[in-house]
Amino acid sequence: MKGIINISRRDFLKTGAAISGGLILGLHLNLPESLAAGQQAAALVPNAFVRIGTDDMVTIIVNHSEMGQGVYTSLPMLVAEELEADWKKIRVEAAPVDPVYNHTAFGMQMTGGSTSVWSEYDRLRKVGAAAREMLIAAAAETWKVNRKGCRAEKGVVIHKSGKRLRYGQLAEKAAAMPVPSDIKLKDPQKYRIVGRPTLRIDSREKVNGKAIFGLDASVSGMLTAVVAHPPVFGGKVKSLHAEKARAVAGVKDIVQVPSGVAVLATGFWPALTGRDALEIVWDEGPNAKLSTSGLREQYAALAMTPGAVARKEGSVDTALAKAAKRLRVEYEVPYLAHATMEPLNCTVDLRPDSCEIWVGTQFQTVDRNAAAAISGLKPEQVRIHTLFLGGGFGRRANPASDFVSEAVHVAKAAKAPVKVIWTRENDMRGGYYRPLWYDRIEAGLDEKGGPVVWKHTIVGQSIVAGTPFEKALAKNGIDNTSVEGAADLPYAIPNILVDLHSPSVGVPVLWWRSVGHSHTAFVVESLIDELAHEAKKDPYEFRRGLLAKHSRHLGVLKLAAGKAGWGTPMPEGRARGIAVHESFGSYVAEVAEVSVSPAGEVRVHRVVCAVDCGEFVNPATIRAQMESAVSFGLSAVLHSEITLEGGRVRQSNFHDYKVLRLNEMPEVEVHIVHNSEKPGGIGEPGVPPIAPAVCNAIFLLTGKRVRRLPVRPEDLRHA
Repeated sequence: MKGIINISRRDFLKTGAAISGGLILGLHLNLPESLAAGQQAAALVPNAFVRIGTDDMVTIIVNHSEMGQGVYTSLPMLVAEELEADWKKIRVEAAPVDPVYNHTAFGMQMTGGSTSVWSEYDRLRKVGAAAREMLIAAAAETWKVNRKGCRAEKGVVIHKSGKRLRYGQLAEKAAAMPVPSDIKLKDPQKYRIVGRPTLRIDSREKVNGKAIFGLDASVSGMLTAVVAHPPVFGGKVKSLHAEKARAVAGVKDIVQVPSGVAVLATGFWPALTGRDALEIVWDEGPNAKLSTSGLREQYAALAMTPGAVARKEGSVDTALAKAAKRLRVEYEVPYLAHATMEPLNCTVDLRPDSCEIWVGTQFQTVDRNAAAAISGLKPEQVRIHTLFLGGGFGRRANPASDFVSEAVHVAKAAKAPVKVIWTRENDMRGGYYRPLWYDRIEAGLDEKGGPVVWKHTIVGQSIVAGTPFEKALAKNGIDNTSVEGAADLPYAIPNILVDLHSPSVGVPVLWWRSVGHSHTAFVVESLIDELAHEAKKDPYEFRRGLLAKHSRHLGVLKLAAGKAGWGTPMPEGRARGIAVHESFGSYVAEVAEVSVSPAGEVRVHRVVCAVDCGEFVNPATIRAQMESAVSFGLSAVLHSEITLEGGRVRQSNFHDYKVLRLNEMPEVEVHIVHNSEKPGGIGEPGVPPIAPAVCNAIFLLTGKRVRRLPVRPEDLRHA
């Protein structure tokens, strides 16, 4: 093995030797001098993004988790484009946990907020371009020719004379080349990979069963554990009788951990059977009286009082008094579970001087730090293997690191490698939900039907309160994730007040796909539709008139309406509803074609979606994510809710926490805006508009406004 690491402090580029001869290269932003000095002396460091082997294979080390959103394809596409690589010879590895793989904006290794592509868009293109130039330089030196006469194409460096050398033949020599200080990126007009529909790299392994998810992890000598959690949030063990559990064949041990009582066994079934045989008396604590009906009453009362001000423009009270028409309405959305298809799980091998963890996680840095604190090890002694995630939606990005911390506690008590598995019921009732929200709005129109005032009070739990993110995301009593999509209302209304109440409730809450936008878009776009009808104006034209200063909102609104045939006749019994919303740096408009049966059952037949996410990488991923977002959002519109009674979550599995079924899935048509704007997110922005689009169509069919989700057929039945 040989090679040289060159450091350019101006551009923070690094190279290192490849294992068994080759090129390994990474780009680091804001790299501390102390870390740079330590790595300069090392011959091999696990902090690069590209490795080119002598076998011509190009390995892209991806620092974001693959949970179905497609980053194991889109991020390698950025590198491969500038590297001029042969796409057929690209493979992917999950990055180890190391500060050099930290998110470029958030300073930690994580996946969330629809940020993976935009956060890496510049860094990974520069990584690819730098490697390309080093390979070309190596070829030019080999041939003793001017570098300007060489070019790279599909994994080969070609000289104008016709000479050719494959990347694998050049990799070892390229590792010793100086890192270019002035990297020129390709003209997007010449892209041959980025911007083109590309099949996902991970699809084949997921189809043939070779893909390793968290539940697939296995360690020699491993025990399987299932934990009995308290039935009420914050509950503690009062007394425990475990004789019946110990009598179950295969049960090896029973240990108490901070989250409950763990049953360790030779496999999942004996662990589950043993867990169910435990006789536990719980001290249920102060949350035993919690109920969603009680919280709704509390929230409704709070909504009548002034909250912390998130936005204030003009004179709201004066404008309301002078308005020609006024609306006073309340909207409600329930607690929601993340309901990932793969329930939570974590495998831990804890030793005196090391801790290895196999897990599907969105929060590598947070989880590693939590594991280190529990085990008494240094963070660098904890190694996390990031496996495929069977869905995340924010649940596997928990500041409390609950399911990883629990597994480390169990392994510490068991003194053996352990896989902790949560059942679906554990997961559904075990905490961390999208908050319950209650919104009260007063709005007014002038004599011409123009909106002149908007007074919006939001009530719901803060998801960042008490977490390390509170300082950055909450200021002056305002959790930005609670008011996003409302405080930044784009419509031209002269008098606006948005305020917030963040009551402290003993229900654990967490970000859920599209976070605050998941409820604010429903409220805002529903009420805008109400105002349009009060003004006797077409909802599409009404929005257009209020968005004159927001060209990107207008662009997707016009595109979706045009492709959906807005204003053209519909089949008997159907209607169209429309909504537009900006979130995570992207703009999405959706038109839903809906019918309602005499029994009040809602059917969404077609959704036309227009999305502007700026410069994009893989249009196939965008379409897939919009389809996914529509499905995910429709579950919340038509079926899903978490309710509490006596401090207990009533739902337990998909029979009573319903999600959209295959036969309910509408046809989804996706249209992508092409422009050169900064890249935005794509995993979440498709969720917010679907609820108001559907509910606005329901109004046209029934004359009834849906102001509480999920939709209840009994509220829509024909008289």
